[in-house]
Amino acid sequence: MATKLIAPRTGEGVEELTITNWLKNVGDKVEEMESILEIETDKVVTEFPSPVAGTLLRIDVPAGSTVKVGESMGLVGDPNESLEEGKPSAPAEEKASAPAEKQSAETAEGLEAASSEAVKSAAEQAEVKKEPIPSEPEKPETSGEKSAFISPLVRKMLEDNKLEPEQLTGTGAGGRITKQDVEAYLARPREESKKTPEPVTEEKVKPQPAVKPAAIPADMPGQLIPHTSTRRQIATHMVDSVLTSPRVLTVMEVDMTKVLAHRKANKEKYEQDGVNLTLTAYFIAALAKALGKHKIVNASWTDEGIFAYTDVNVGMAVALGEGGLIVPVIRQAQNLSLMGIAAQINDLAERARNKKLKPDEVKGGTFTLTNHGTAGSLFAMPIINQPQLGILGTGMMQKRAIVVTDENGNDSIAIRPMVYLSYVFDHRAVDGESGDNFLMDVKKILENWSE
Repeated sequence: MATKLIAPRTGEGVEELTITNWLKNVGDKVEEMESILEIETDKVVTEFPSPVAGTLLRIDVPAGSTVKVGESMGLVGDPNESLEEGKPSAPAEEKASAPAEKQSAETAEGLEAASSEAVKSAAEQAEVKKEPIPSEPEKPETSGEKSAFISPLVRKMLEDNKLEPEQLTGTGAGGRITKQDVEAYLARPREESKKTPEPVTEEKVKPQPAVKPAAIPADMPGQLIPHTSTRRQIATHMVDSVLTSPRVLTVMEVDMTKVLAHRKANKEKYEQDGVNLTLTAYFIAALAKALGKHKIVNASWTDEGIFAYTDVNVGMAVALGEGGLIVPVIRQAQNLSLMGIAAQINDLAERARNKKLKPDEVKGGTFTLTNHGTAGSLFAMPIINQPQLGILGTGMMQKRAIVVTDENGNDSIAIRPMVYLSYVFDHRAVDGESGDNFLMDVKKILENWSE
């Protein structure tokens, strides 16, 4: 019997997914656990493996479209099987009148092969549909009723951009507002967006960019490269951050001599345990110690006050080539050893590049590290990852001649491996002295490494 490819629940609060790419075409053979399509939630693109071996018989959700958790994305089975067995779910009106037990049985065949959590979700939905629906006169849909059909991801996008559901026209099932609807609305010229005034006070309206997006030139040759969903999200986050935080950049230079000596002495030992000891591990370990001391830096700005986090959750930016970048989070870094940090860096970076991250693994960061030096950059002014209050950029390590002073106060010229640390902080919460003190502590930890 053909098996449905059921949209999995990839994280807490995730109710819908976006199909970004089908890796197989209808009629292609697929092996068990071979990646068959790519799904995206909250900037995380993950490959979805086929639960069975067979042939891709049908695609229910084309690339670029959204699908609810628990619904069929496609059908895999024997080429001679009838496609009637794997029809997509019936409309909601028909489902409501069908026995819940029959719905659960139909869905379970595909759910067992894909995700146990999706089974639970489908069963809960079926149980709700089992209740009789009272016949009442049709009422106009209120704001609260419309909001009930909005996924958590879309609701957050609306709240972040101070939009009301009534300002958008939903293109999803039953007029449901999707992530693409919000992105399309935000991409429209500002004047058009203002046709429906935002129901917020003037004090709370964020400043908007004065420059309009450039129009496509009609008289110049070129190629239009369509935005990917990830690129749109990156653009939205970056612009929002610049409009939110008054940023200050401070730069210090670090002598990495002792860090390199420690790495040289321990790299082989770490490799025996299957861990690649990179310089990133030292930077994150130094951040974890310094952030534990400087609570105001490991925090977020709120209208009520500055919320200082107990845990140090460091996000590390991972470049994905033309696919943009992603920031997986190392949680409770203050409790991890250098080896523990290095092991997590290896795991998260590899899974990020192979599109194996889970949505929850890119959430909850309290501070971010970005290593722009891998491409040869010496120092930069990275953009803060909201709602955090700071981000640290590490430049390329170079051997430079510097003046060193011995314990007797004698100066001499020495060649040392040097790195620039570029720290950008939110001036609403962090003042210049506080920011410099924090960065100086990071510098001292690295220059006096002794573990």
